[in-house]
Amino acid sequence: MLSLPANWAFRGGVRCWRHRAVLRGALKAPDVNGVCRYSTPIRGGVAGMEDILARVVAPLPTYETRDKYPPPPESNSLEFMHFYAGLEKEEKLGFLTKLSHDFGVDHKGISELALRLLDAQLRDLATILQVEDRLRYGLTPRYKQLLNHISRVEGGVKFLVDLRADVLEMISSKASETPQIRDLNGTLKSLLSEWFSVGLLRLERITWQSPCDILQRISQYEAVHPVRNWTDLKRRVGPYRRCYAFTHAAMPGEPLVVLHVALTEDISDNIQSIVREFATLDSEEDVNKINAAIFYSISSTQAGLQGVELGNYLIKRVVRELQSEFPHMAQFSSLSPIPGFSSWLQGLLGQCKKEGRGSDLLSEQEWEQVEQAVDSAPGPAAIEALRKLIATGEWTRSERLTRVLEPVLMRLCAWYLYGEKRRGYALNPVANFHLQNGATMWRLNWSADTSPRGVANSCGIMVNYRYFLNETSKNSALYLQNKVISASEQLVGLVSQFQKSSKL
Repeated sequence: MLSLPANWAFRGGVRCWRHRAVLRGALKAPDVNGVCRYSTPIRGGVAGMEDILARVVAPLPTYETRDKYPPPPESNSLEFMHFYAGLEKEEKLGFLTKLSHDFGVDHKGISELALRLLDAQLRDLATILQVEDRLRYGLTPRYKQLLNHISRVEGGVKFLVDLRADVLEMISSKASETPQIRDLNGTLKSLLSEWFSVGLLRLERITWQSPCDILQRISQYEAVHPVRNWTDLKRRVGPYRRCYAFTHAAMPGEPLVVLHVALTEDISDNIQSIVREFATLDSEEDVNKINAAIFYSISSTQAGLQGVELGNYLIKRVVRELQSEFPHMAQFSSLSPIPGFSSWLQGLLGQCKKEGRGSDLLSEQEWEQVEQAVDSAPGPAAIEALRKLIATGEWTRSERLTRVLEPVLMRLCAWYLYGEKRRGYALNPVANFHLQNGATMWRLNWSADTSPRGVANSCGIMVNYRYFLNETSKNSALYLQNKVISASEQLVGLVSQFQKSSKL
């Protein structure tokens, strides 16, 4: 199957005579008077949307005929894809709202089936199960059939992944908060989770010999530590490095999630040694210098697959690959950024300034050192000065301030990772991801990412999440079921320091 969206095929020309015929049928249909009608998008035209939806969204077959109902022509799916691709952003919102509202579940029919199920409770088990099955079938949105059929045409799966990305954007931007749009999102997520189950994914190692378009995509998709140039990319897939990606047969040439690994002697405590210090590109690997695997970047490339479990399975598969290649390897760890720490801290400082609670964060001695270093008056002025320093990263230019702030920022960061929660789980999304996988919050590293981005996001601090393979299942269960975080003595010690010095 092709991964290019259907509209590319239309714009670039259809190269296959068979598909030319299908597309002609999709785009041109004679009406009763023999006049050709084209289903091109009508800007703002509700009538045009209603017309195409009525034509391409087939009625839900009755329960009795569900296995005998002929599939709709492939042209229906292609016409829907082409029409949608030609809409502007606002028109897509109206189109999907109409699709989800007018072609969803038959609520009246469901109410009747629910009553029948209640009436059947005193009858035999076979009758109850049959009514339950009818109810289950009736809960299928009418548009789900169309989505299933779209997945079977060339480029259809990629189209649906992108379609869900649009739906997620509508929800997150609050452009649409209707329950029908949320239900459409749930239906898409359920279908994509089935189609992208781990058994259907292919693990590929990316090397310098991989196709050029794949390498280019790997470079473009790198979201954690941006690739600077082709030389940088060559090193990231060269000696002492590994790059793996999950791909899917329905989206060839399109990596779904990408994992970068550094092969090192010890567990790395900074990113500079991995992505910025250039070794000889043509050097041969010395297996005696490879004792640890450091997962330093994992990027999901498809917004429409948000919430579909891919990254955790990729890490597990890569661990098995590396164990096969290096049987002696026993150390597996991430070197992870801490997005959100700096903004969380600035918010906390702003709140303390407003409420006059500076002593809740720093000791009296620490505030005196900050005041001297920035030549500030005590109280709110010092709090605001520190907040601005964190916001701009200017503190990194002063050795004196760096010395003063290191113990302060380390214990605050430890608390942010370990103590700040959302619904009982780690607030930080990267921490939550690795803890769900069963990793241990192992080591906080000072001056681990001195890039402007690293300083802006997390004051230059990074964290290792260590994967002790004989403990990951237990740790994952404890975290998911009991919300217990597995952490090292260093992390627990820093958290303890925060709790002793803070009145929060």
